[in-house]
Amino acid sequence: MASLLTLQTQPNTIDYIALTFLSLVAGTFLTRGILWDQPDPYRHLLYERPQLKHGIGTTANSRQQTRNIARRLEETNSPIVVFWGSQSGTAESFAHRLAREITLRFGQNTLTADLSDYDPASIAEIPSSKLAIFILSTYGEGDPADNTVEFWNWLNSNDRNAEKKQKQFSGLRYFAFGLGNSNYKFYNRVIDRVVKVLGEHGANALLPVSRANDATGSTQEDFISWKERLFAFFRGSLGFTQSELIYQPTISITTDDTIKPSALHRGEPRHSPNPVAIPIMGIRQLFEPISDRYCLHIDLDISSTPGVVYKTGDHLAVWPSNPDEEVKLLLHMLGRSHESEIPISIAPIEGADVEDVAKKVPSPTTLLVLLRHYLEITAQLPRDILATLAPFAPTNEAKTFLTELANSKEAYADFTRRNHLTLARVLAASSTNKQRWTSLPLTYIIETLPVLQPRYYSISSSSVVSPRKISLTVLVLSTPLPENTAMSIQGLTSTYLLTLADSPQSREHKNMTLPTYTNTLLPFTPDSSSDGRRRILAHLRRSSFKLPRLQTTPLILIAAGTGLAPFRAFIAERRQVLKIGREVGDVLLFFGCRSPEEDFIYKDELSEMEGAFGGKLRIVTAFSRYGQRSERAYVQDRVLEYKNEVREILVARRGNLYICGRAGMAREVERRVTGFLTEMEDGWSDRDAEEWVRSVKRRNKWQEDVWG
Repeated sequence: MASLLTLQTQPNTIDYIALTFLSLVAGTFLTRGILWDQPDPYRHLLYERPQLKHGIGTTANSRQQTRNIARRLEETNSPIVVFWGSQSGTAESFAHRLAREITLRFGQNTLTADLSDYDPASIAEIPSSKLAIFILSTYGEGDPADNTVEFWNWLNSNDRNAEKKQKQFSGLRYFAFGLGNSNYKFYNRVIDRVVKVLGEHGANALLPVSRANDATGSTQEDFISWKERLFAFFRGSLGFTQSELIYQPTISITTDDTIKPSALHRGEPRHSPNPVAIPIMGIRQLFEPISDRYCLHIDLDISSTPGVVYKTGDHLAVWPSNPDEEVKLLLHMLGRSHESEIPISIAPIEGADVEDVAKKVPSPTTLLVLLRHYLEITAQLPRDILATLAPFAPTNEAKTFLTELANSKEAYADFTRRNHLTLARVLAASSTNKQRWTSLPLTYIIETLPVLQPRYYSISSSSVVSPRKISLTVLVLSTPLPENTAMSIQGLTSTYLLTLADSPQSREHKNMTLPTYTNTLLPFTPDSSSDGRRRILAHLRRSSFKLPRLQTTPLILIAAGTGLAPFRAFIAERRQVLKIGREVGDVLLFFGCRSPEEDFIYKDELSEMEGAFGGKLRIVTAFSRYGQRSERAYVQDRVLEYKNEVREILVARRGNLYICGRAGMAREVERRVTGFLTEMEDGWSDRDAEEWVRSVKRRNKWQEDVWG
């Protein structure tokens, strides 16, 4: 009996299995958020109110400002509100320009509203006595701007859409203008969806929705045309009286020599997360010497910046400064060179929106720093801005010149085919004897020019292979004017990065006169820092453009030009997995450029990688300007040629497809893939193929990182 009891109390194999299983379950639960299912540290940025990060916007008063837009309109006695959703700053600039012009032309106090500032549900409380205007951008694959996400999610929530019969917006009268690019499949999806939902809930659209198309380069003119129709409606249907546009400042500027230099803003970017100074390890030219263009490989050292932790596929935002030549010309034309470094304080006048001022420029600072670091002075002035500039002209001749350009779309287009009209160059071109514009107020310049924005680049290094080094692949932009090829519009940030190169090869600037740049925050001399290295100001932006968790998943990578950047990182990461003896899936890379003798970037590196993968990596190239005309091809043409391999990887083997490059290329790739999916033996219809593509996109097995 004792032996029987002993046998019964000894654990058997099933007990061990059960204990092991329970231990694994407990361990999995306890390590959640530590080893797996870690929260995205940047998720809060989707819902953050970015305007509360800077200056006056962080005061107690601003934190107490109502989140109810209807209440805010009553508090400010504003009959009109302009909502904006902006990713690059264009929609925001349009909103402020429009609100200011409505106030000045029609005497209707108009409020601008960042959608992230207000509770979305409070928009439904706006009474019919008020007017709402929506200016919303669409970027990427039909995505809303970051500051529109909360409103977008609320608008599309199932709970709210289930209540359509309640006519939630029955009192809302509104106008709508969207910004998008027809090269993308979901052109202006955001504004179209907003208008659809508002209509379903009883809102009254006073004019049909209008759209700007960046693909045709007509965004500014599209906005001006819509604004003219809007103002015509104000006059004809609403009975508003339009008066002559007379400038009235909303801010005041005072000089104060007593402000200590340590108290001045010196060019710190106003952004969250805060940009940091990152040392440059090296810059080299990727294009061959015969090319008349430049493409830079830049290595950055983040070993001394512990707060910068990137993941493969992320983006790096680089903050430029404006070229010295443009800054000096503008100061000279304003007749203010002698006062450029005098401390100034900027404050809103009574009745102006405090947060609008606080978000745009810092105070106290200097005029030199404002023009160098905070205002976009190299952008071309829109036609309607010339009309507001004309009253300050130093001569009748200059005033007539600006008025004629402002009033004629054709004259403006003709002139800009030969001239790049930055503010400084407009002032110079309109004054034949180079008279100074001493009557042009600084307040006008601050209120009119957009804010300087960072430029985003896909990181071309792997965080697994190089966790403390970030690599960028940067095409230096230089676009000749259509009827004056001796003059080019140079990319602000890419040219700035080119001037930081030390190598003689990168300094052989063929057919380019490079500007100079002075960064007030990062002055460089060989003794300016302990390591003597140049630095850039930058911050990370998280991306969803990621490798699959399973390294055995086969991949199709499609890139043109610098779209190769993230795929260089993807391939390097998979090679690292191979090095430790683990299995990886096949990789089929399609890469397109002009010529193998000119701009085939990372050619030797890719060839070495192809050999190291032992047949797991296959590279298919497309050259658009090389060889016989019949041999020339774009990357989408090669995808079609290899349709059997692509179809097998995507459908039979359930692989992932990634596209990086211009939006037009991505659209053509999708069109071709959708087309040859219908040729399968299963007999897919066009509708079947389109639904299949949509389904793999929803599951992130088809991802795109595209632009333009």
